Amino acid sequence: MTTATLTAATTVHAPLISRALLLRFVTIVGSSLGFYLPLSVVPMVAEAAGATGAAGLATGALLTASIAGEVATPRLVARFGYRLALTAGLVLLGAPTLVLLAAPDLTVLVAVNVVRGLGFGVTIVAGGALTATLLPADRRGEGLALVGVVGGIPALVALPFGVWAAGQWGAGTVFAITAVATLLSLVAVPGLPGRTDGAGRGGGGSHGVVAGLRDAGLVRPAAIFAASTVAIGVLVTFLPLATGSTSVAAAALLVQPATATVTRWVAGRVGDRHGQGRLLVPGLLLAAAGLLGVSATGTPAAVIAGAAVFGAGFGVLQNATLALMYTRVSPEGYGSVSAIWNAAYDIGMATGAAGAGLVAAGAGYPVVFVLAAVLLVPALRPAARERRLAAS
Repeated sequence: MTTATLTAATTVHAPLISRALLLRFVTIVGSSLGFYLPLSVVPMVAEAAGATGAAGLATGALLTASIAGEVATPRLVARFGYRLALTAGLVLLGAPTLVLLAAPDLTVLVAVNVVRGLGFGVTIVAGGALTATLLPADRRGEGLALVGVVGGIPALVALPFGVWAAGQWGAGTVFAITAVATLLSLVAVPGLPGRTDGAGRGGGGSHGVVAGLRDAGLVRPAAIFAASTVAIGVLVTFLPLATGSTSVAAAALLVQPATATVTRWVAGRVGDRHGQGRLLVPGLLLAAAGLLGVSATGTPAAVIAGAAVFGAGFGVLQNATLALMYTRVSPEGYGSVSAIWNAAYDIGMATGAAGAGLVAAGAGYPVVFVLAAVLLVPALRPAARERRLAAS
């Protein structure tokens, strides 16, 4: 009894921050800058190239290629390891922007975005799987939240800075900065593990992407998260059009990711202690309530407050679903979890943006936001099941 008590009292949790994780942060910042700096600038250049719908074509190519890269990456990691996959992803993401320095036509813009999308897909999945192996299992939720902050702050700054810099110094300057920032992060890659605990071997082990999609324990959290990403696709695409005020839209779109970042951190700590599954129902309810607030498009205070509440719910769902999925596979399945979760993110956003456009044309923007809130309701059923599993 005395020995057992002494052992329990002297148990020391593994430190959250390690040298490898700090090096991983460098590549996270590099990939975040590489993706977000030119994200809105390339469509501006595409429209200037003179084709109707060119902006949508360029962005669509980027997102579609990202999904393809995400799905293919677990096998790439299985064969070549984390370091080589991450190197390839960063090079494909950053280097092609140098091609855009020479007044490109639409075909070149789309081709560059395809290559960059593949690079981002590889980077986000290989890096995400590697990150999961670098975090202590009992603090994984908190660690994923920290990683979200490290990647989220550069994204928050890079997107508006890219547009501003293009207006001040030209798009070419943005493309050059993108290439330099992304490729510089390669200096951290040699210090990262090539493989950890057998992770990535055998094409994802028992949890390849296809096998993962047959696993209800992974599909449920991914589907819950996808419902919220449909909503974020609606929000970021149509909020500026719905409010009719750039200042209100800018404030709301700043508040939303800011609150999401804060709640990711809180959700990570709470989930590690009390179970990630307990957070899914509250996250969905917060997200739905926020969208209903945003639907009052003529009331700036309601729109901004609604965006903040939605961001809180979205941040909870981001962290809890990913942490929950990682707990259900061994390290060799981390790549597949990362691929499925990130694909849910991209597909949900694209579906929300495209589908809401059809509804908005006939019913108006307030109805679009209400419907986005309603679409979260079916996700409450699998979320309630996860809550019961966490309590058992």
